[in-house]
Amino acid sequence: MVEEISFALSEEQQMMQDTIRQLVQANVIDAIHQWDENRQLDKQTVQKFWELGVIQSMIPEEYGGYGMGSSPVLHTIILEELAYGDMAFAVYAMLPALFVLPVVHLGSTEQKGKYLPEFCNESYIPATMAVNELSVGFDIWNCETKAEKKGSSYVLNGKKCFVPLADEAKYMIVVAHYEGNPHLFIVDKEVKGLSVGEREKNCGWWALPTFEVNFENCLVPESNKLGDELAINWLLQRTRTAMAAIGTGISRASYDYAKKYAKERQQFGEPIASRQSIAFMIAEMAYEVDAMRLLAWKAASAIELKMDANRESFLAKIYAGEMTMKLTDYGVQILGGHGYIRDHPVERYYRSGRSIAICEAMAII
Repeated sequence: MVEEISFALSEEQQMMQDTIRQLVQANVIDAIHQWDENRQLDKQTVQKFWELGVIQSMIPEEYGGYGMGSSPVLHTIILEELAYGDMAFAVYAMLPALFVLPVVHLGSTEQKGKYLPEFCNESYIPATMAVNELSVGFDIWNCETKAEKKGSSYVLNGKKCFVPLADEAKYMIVVAHYEGNPHLFIVDKEVKGLSVGEREKNCGWWALPTFEVNFENCLVPESNKLGDELAINWLLQRTRTAMAAIGTGISRASYDYAKKYAKERQQFGEPIASRQSIAFMIAEMAYEVDAMRLLAWKAASAIELKMDANRESFLAKIYAGEMTMKLTDYGVQILGGHGYIRDHPVERYYRSGRSIAICEAMAII
């Protein structure tokens, strides 16, 4: 008997994909250019996403959530649709999951009871994660932010960058080096020794505020250590898969816009899509978007099946990083001079897409 591998979405997955796609088409596509120019998202649109209950569904019923579980495959589908509208919107909307899911999967009963109920309210609750450091890049195992045990507390010292919504987030999960391995710590924003720097001036995701965060003798209770030394592997498998899904969404948006433009743009009495060089780029964009999606789904499926997804998630993220750069560049090329004008979204796709290859744990579980 031959077993089939199905790539068809389940009824739940299809319904969620349609819902997110409709929300993005109705509220993001036409508005994101102005949000990007203003360096600020519309929080009412973020609230509309919150009211769909995606974050609340991840939280068990005993803590006030919907108790529907946290399917990595479903989250991958959601992230692609959100990123199709804009990467900044995707990260902003799903940012609370960066805090909620690690607490759900790695947290103690005490931690779950203390933090999760806050994220079951009717209004969007910002929370974030501090992972990236300018000095170490991808080498998270040698991060320079250190944790030192002192009595019944940990003392954190170091500096993080690219921390989304650090100015608003009530809580953040911080990756710090302790006893030879990176560990996760829950840090309250109001804790003494934590300071948020000025908003960073990034190449892309202008509508998403990111900040440098400094920890100077920051005292964290022993009870705020999250998981053990293996927690970082759990985290990276999910964030890398999430970045792959976001790259897929950005690349698909670039492909759709460039294809439409090429069919409509006339030169020498015919659409430029009929020119072989343009047609080849459009064809390559089409199959590479599908390849990126399949790698992201494969990684998400491995995680969902509780397999070791280190290899799958790494391949998905690396491939998405390379292809997102390439395909968003194709989008600019196909539009020619118009691709460099901010009236068209392909330059924004290009700026945002560059971050897929260089940011670790910037995205959503």
